Amino acid sequence: MGHVAIVGAYGSAGVAVADELCERRDEFTDDLKLTLIDDGDPGGGLCILRGCMPSKDVLSAGEHRYLARHDDRLEGVPEADPERIVARKDEHVSNFAEHRRSHVHDLADRDGVELLRETARFVDDRVLDVGGRRLEPDYVVVATGSVPNIPDLPGIDEVPTRTSTDVLDATAFPDSGIVLGNGYISLELGPYLSEIGDVDLTVIEHDERPLEEMKDAYGETVLDIYRDQFGIEVLTNTDEKRLESTADGGVRLIAERTGDGEREDGGEGDDGGERPGDSEEITVEADELYCFTGRRPNLDGLGLENTRLEPDDGWVTSTMQARDDERVFVVGDANGREPILHVAKEQGFAAGENIVAHQRGEDCEPYANVPHHVIFSGLGVYPFARIGHTPSTAAATHMDEIVVTREASSDGVFETKGHSEGRATLIVSADDGTVLGYQGLHRHADVMAKTMQVVVEMGLDVREVPKRAYHPTTPELLDGLFRAACAELAEREDCVAETDSEDMIP
Repeated sequence: MGHVAIVGAYGSAGVAVADELCERRDEFTDDLKLTLIDDGDPGGGLCILRGCMPSKDVLSAGEHRYLARHDDRLEGVPEADPERIVARKDEHVSNFAEHRRSHVHDLADRDGVELLRETARFVDDRVLDVGGRRLEPDYVVVATGSVPNIPDLPGIDEVPTRTSTDVLDATAFPDSGIVLGNGYISLELGPYLSEIGDVDLTVIEHDERPLEEMKDAYGETVLDIYRDQFGIEVLTNTDEKRLESTADGGVRLIAERTGDGEREDGGEGDDGGERPGDSEEITVEADELYCFTGRRPNLDGLGLENTRLEPDDGWVTSTMQARDDERVFVVGDANGREPILHVAKEQGFAAGENIVAHQRGEDCEPYANVPHHVIFSGLGVYPFARIGHTPSTAAATHMDEIVVTREASSDGVFETKGHSEGRATLIVSADDGTVLGYQGLHRHADVMAKTMQVVVEMGLDVREVPKRAYHPTTPELLDGLFRAACAELAEREDCVAETDSEDMIP
């Protein structure tokens, strides 16, 4: 039992599985036979070809223009050249993808490893048809990534629709657009369309504000920045109902908007204006529709219906094994658990370890990660970083926590950079001072994420974390949070000590 087939071998998760298995092949009870399968053209993986790498490449152009445009010490506004932006992106992506393909091809040159550049499809439990060839491996790894999640909305097939992939390749833009979805894709690409494409955007936001997992001030900051700095109209508390084509080939959205408690006249009386719970049908027209409604596992055409596998909620366990077949492992975006590059790689390594353990008759270990992600909102000028617990997730565990927040404007360095908007939050255990989580929405929050990942994953006591800043000085924001948390811990300990002393008085 040593034959493993990896479907989606060019992706980050698939490569991680292959690397782990090759590294540990001596631990197999039987000789390892590894079949790498991928029909991607040219191949290289989702993140490299259509995900985080190309998106950050084009966002950098928007960031540079935005920063210059908002600095009143500079004269003139740089003119964007979309063709050069896309050409540079394509060059970088080509190089990155070639590096990935070369690595996979090097693996395929090893003894017992084969690469098949064909489409794979299940025809039975753990039986694959690969370009007409029948394979019956002992283990199958599904690492097929994800595809855009297009909503099942009446009329959507009748209107011009664009996804994130289209935006990354665009050298020409419409005058106006409607954006469905206001998650990480929208928060990153919306400002790009506005800054580089000069697109007049209307974004549909189902909730009262974005970043609903955070305190209201975070979402309100995003709304203010997007409306004031990028000219993006965000319709909150709004649900799309249907789409229609306009006479000039554009798109018309009919939606329902619910009152958010703000009266149209700005007052709080009983007569007139919008009230909480009121709803109205609204119509928005634009040249094109952008579907930034997330991604879903890429399982279409894989033939899962020919197996015992049922890809519903909970179909992949914490060991990365399929619930219905312990010899099938599903990793990365394909399992729908947490579609983030570094998570996909970690899941791949965990799956490789567990395949080795399983074929040796040993227990498989569950994979658990500390949440760690960054949204490059506001063209990366105002990134949102999340590490570990948020105030809401910490409260849900019923632990006794301390939550402290510091405004970016409290530290002069953000003022000198011309972008003092935003804030950061620290969550600390009130019992022992352990740092449980950190979130930041401010300039350079992304570069602070690694520091806070180390602090959170090592379970450091906030009182033992250095509270003095060296260059660069933007992390002074962190020092302020550390000091505030320590002060509250000390205050609580003093209160406990005083209570204990009173209890001892006869």
